[in-house]
Amino acid sequence: MCGAKGARVGSGLIRNQPFIDTRALITVIRRLPFESQKDKGTGDSMKNLPVIILLVMVVAACNLSSKLKSNNSGSSSSSSPASTSEDAGGEAAEKPNPTAAQTAALANGQDIKWEEQGISWRVPANWKKGNVDRNTFQYGGDGAFLIVSISPMADDFPTGISLKAFAEGARTRKKNGEVDEIKWLELDGARGIEFRESKPQMDGDIRRLQWMTYRKYANQVQLVNFILSTSGGKFDSRADELYGILYSTKIVH
Repeated sequence: MCGAKGARVGSGLIRNQPFIDTRALITVIRRLPFESQKDKGTGDSMKNLPVIILLVMVVAACNLSSKLKSNNSGSSSSSSPASTSEDAGGEAAEKPNPTAAQTAALANGQDIKWEEQGISWRVPANWKKGNVDRNTFQYGGDGAFLIVSISPMADDFPTGISLKAFAEGARTRKKNGEVDEIKWLELDGARGIEFRESKPQMDGDIRRLQWMTYRKYANQVQLVNFILSTSGGKFDSRADELYGILYSTKIVH
């Protein structure tokens, strides 16, 4: 999806960036399954945005990866899909330490598993299954959602460089006031970058808690992306629930 410099996406020109093959991008978006039923309050507004955000972030990471690889042409261009402390620039990753409130929020919950991808969580008992296929997993209830996507990558994709790019992007967003929390977080031994969007101006707008990592699974390098979300007006009251779900993650890697 990357090529010549100077691409136009929508009405904005991206200068000094690789060309984005919009036909390929549209084809990917059309092939991705989205939730067809509306959850009261916020479901409809979430159908497309997380996937589009992820695709744009992958393109940005591709650009930075290419630049860094060219600057280090004398060294190996490949990296291990298993993220390490080097991926975090030497920064220590936190491990889940659920509070009593986060644990209580899921005390009577249900254990769910994405069999095809070897990932499981604990969610509230009233949450229902949404669209689930090989690369997309959705659950939700009462206007809150867990949306997980898997993006297969090339075997030699520079995962460490890309993960650093995602972290730098989140730090930039924090400086701009778009993100109010960012940290390296290790879930079930998998190191990733976690960030939380700032409270939106409108209570009805979506606020997201996100975690991203790379892994090697079923002989495939994968970008794994978790998004837990609800409306900005309800986020604080649902935060224990959302963090509890994130911290309950079990992932094969």
